[in-house]
Amino acid sequence: MKFFPLIWGSLKRRKLRTALTVSSIAAAFLLYGYLSAIRSGIEVGIPIAGQDRLIVRHKISLIQLLPASYLGRIEKIEGVKQAVHSTWFGGIYQDAKNFFPQIPVNPADYLRMYPEFRLPPAQLEAWERKRTGAVVGRKTASKFGFKVGDRVPIQGTIWRTAGGATTWEFDIVGIYEGADPAADETQFFFRYDYFDEARMGARGQVGWYIVRVEDPAQSEAVARKIDEEFANSPAETKAESEKAFMQSFAKQVGDIGLIIKAILSAVFFTILLIAGNTMAQGVRERTGEIGVLKAIGFCNRLAMGLVLAESLLVAAIGGGIGLGLAWVLISMGDPTGGAFPVFYFPISDVVMGAVLVCILGLATGLLPGLSALRLQVATALRRL
Repeated sequence: MKFFPLIWGSLKRRKLRTALTVSSIAAAFLLYGYLSAIRSGIEVGIPIAGQDRLIVRHKISLIQLLPASYLGRIEKIEGVKQAVHSTWFGGIYQDAKNFFPQIPVNPADYLRMYPEFRLPPAQLEAWERKRTGAVVGRKTASKFGFKVGDRVPIQGTIWRTAGGATTWEFDIVGIYEGADPAADETQFFFRYDYFDEARMGARGQVGWYIVRVEDPAQSEAVARKIDEEFANSPAETKAESEKAFMQSFAKQVGDIGLIIKAILSAVFFTILLIAGNTMAQGVRERTGEIGVLKAIGFCNRLAMGLVLAESLLVAAIGGGIGLGLAWVLISMGDPTGGAFPVFYFPISDVVMGAVLVCILGLATGLLPGLSALRLQVATALRRL
């Protein structure tokens, strides 16, 4: 710390240049934060996908339905601890742009399968009592102003009622919250028994099954047993881990991780060149001063250390500002107005951002530091 005034004085020598360098680094890490949040939004639920959960869908396509009678047969398979089913409703609220997932389920069983969805016991009890009852995620409830007691009309785009109507009405009896930032709080759940009795056609059919296995290490073996159980049947199945199932959806828009890495690599390479050039120019301007420091007793390693410390300080200020702004702005919500089911800055990415700050500081200061290390006193003093 005793050398901090010397390092800080060097940075204040060219205030505008230092400010521009810090700003460029801050902008890079602000972009890093938003790209991390976008990735978390596109890969919704993947980080918390259960290792012990399988998704069982129709072998041909997810849009093909499966018999509801499969539930009992799946539950009897060795290694299966619990099984529930879900179906895609695909309705809209007021306007086509007001999209949120609507899914008919068996209330208590579904919430046991997904403990990351937290619903007060009293609201669960109300849901089980009211046939038209529905629960909605906190994010969707906040967006549309839904509250317990509201009656919400949903326009069916796939399913019609037995009378031929396209409008379904549900009573909000609960609002669930996610136990983790990665939990999807945009979904709208209602009772399958009401849906199955009220719909036109396809009764006794479901979209897919979610299966909890007793031993996560045996997930693949259980998945094979499930597929073998329904092999050569009119509705064959494909069982896979929940994580693999969700990743397949995310990859429909491309390899998001690769795209984001490519963008960030280009940004950080550019920042590396800018900051590196700034540090090198600063060392060249202070060649005579470094020579004086060496002449009065500063060793070569200390001279190099001062340059590296200066580089790390610039990176730390810029990176800290960028990461801090990203955290604050992302915490304020999705700037697209709800395009992503979840939108947050993962802690793991924050830690990785701090690591990148250190790497950037060391990388930009390494060559100028080596130049200061090798600088001869006589050569430096001739430049005074």
